[in-house]
Amino acid sequence: MMKPVKIGALVIGTPIVGILLTLRVTGLAPGHPSAEEYANAGRSARPGLWLTGPVAREAVTNWDWVNQFSDPFGENATELETRTWYGIPHSVTVLLVPRGDKLYLMSSAQTFRLDKDFPYGKAWWKNVERDPRVRLKIDEKIYEMTVVLIQDRAEVARLREGRDPIVKETDADGNEYVTEEWHYWQLFQRNVAEY
Repeated sequence: MMKPVKIGALVIGTPIVGILLTLRVTGLAPGHPSAEEYANAGRSARPGLWLTGPVAREAVTNWDWVNQFSDPFGENATELETRTWYGIPHSVTVLLVPRGDKLYLMSSAQTFRLDKDFPYGKAWWKNVERDPRVRLKIDEKIYEMTVVLIQDRAEVARLREGRDPIVKETDADGNEYVTEEWHYWQLFQRNVAEY
């Protein structure tokens, strides 16, 4: 005796699978807002999915050239692709801090994100804490990297050129409150012949 086939699930599932396969090939980069759109929305760009481009296979010994792509609102902004628990990537625009042979990723919690414990303020933070393998898109090339959260607050302050990673202000009544909390990760290149 043959089992009945669920046609409804097949009809619904087939277009979804087709869309995901198309996006896997074509990519879906995160959106790039203007500075005004960012301020009005209270968040950065819309997240994307897969990043596309040729994968860099050569080891980078000096990352300082990345400074030319430091405008998060520019068309050539750097992008980060993280791995989600459900298998579809989550990509966002990010800020990178090159320091010669080292490359760092920085991000901050502000406004409503301060109400959540780290790493729950941003989806990509949760993703890299669970799986540190990421892909960076810089100048149309993909760099396969591993991220490591910098736990030492003194090192984060050094990377912030002496500024405290916990930014505080004082209200009219003299009460101090946190306005920003900065986090830094060091990026390590992987999948290159020299390593």
